[in-house]
Amino acid sequence: MSRYARFAWFVLAFNLLVIVWGAFVRASGSGAGCGSHWPLCNGAVIPRAPSMKTLIEISHRATSGIALLLVVAMVVWAFRAYAARHPVRRIAVVALVLMFTEALIGAGLVLFEYVAENKSIARGLWMSGHLVNTFLLVGALTLTAWLATESRNQISLRIGWCFALALFGMLLLGVSGAVTALGGTLFPVTSLAEGLRQDLSPTSHILIRLRFYHPLIALAVSGWLVFVAMLARKQSSIALIKRLANALVALVTVQLLAGLMNLLLHAPIWLQLVHLLLSDLVWIVLLLLAYNASQEREARAVETPINYVARPV
Repeated sequence: MSRYARFAWFVLAFNLLVIVWGAFVRASGSGAGCGSHWPLCNGAVIPRAPSMKTLIEISHRATSGIALLLVVAMVVWAFRAYAARHPVRRIAVVALVLMFTEALIGAGLVLFEYVAENKSIARGLWMSGHLVNTFLLVGALTLTAWLATESRNQISLRIGWCFALALFGMLLLGVSGAVTALGGTLFPVTSLAEGLRQDLSPTSHILIRLRFYHPLIALAVSGWLVFVAMLARKQSSIALIKRLANALVALVTVQLLAGLMNLLLHAPIWLQLVHLLLSDLVWIVLLLLAYNASQEREARAVETPINYVARPV
């Protein structure tokens, strides 16, 4: 593995830590730790006598800034290490663009005060957009690291409809999970029966009623992911694809168990963070499986000989 590839994998891992810490900021109600100020914190670069919530928010902003600098370095290095039009260059630039939109969405959440105890529908929409952008960012970082590892000059991103539906399902599941986590933070429950009554009550807040659909979406999407993984494993002769398919099935299974525990234990913060990290890992493995399966399909299409029938002259 080249030095650049190792650095790209490190950038991905660091961003996963930043994402998990961002979820802790939301779950702990520390999103308003710096007030409605951005990029300043309570009107100062370094506030005096900061509270615990302020320290949590500042640390998230600091790590997010480091993550941005790492992605910038990754792009600059890609332009120095790879030729023009190389796929590593292109995907790295996409990751940088998504990194900037990630920062803008985070700034918007603070400036529009969609943090802390804000229970508006707009906050749910912003959180959903934040989740989608985060998944796309993680995907771009993953592909950058993977392409640098396998050192291909040309790639194909044309995936089959089964994988396209699986990726879309993961985005939908992620959005429902973000809304569910927000509802759980704003409207905590002390028992499963109480939570179910709130979810089914027509007078409950919409963020509460939407929580009911997340487990159903999770079961449907998980079933499809397992089906796609087993189908890819059966049709492929490449050991890597088989390992990725097995890893996807294992991660989906663990994720379902974590979701069940999250439901039964009323979503403790530590389990919310584990649940989110597992979602990111499922997304990464699914993306790598879809990419490698598409490359195998393209290779088969190129290598398949065409049989011509000789005609008498």
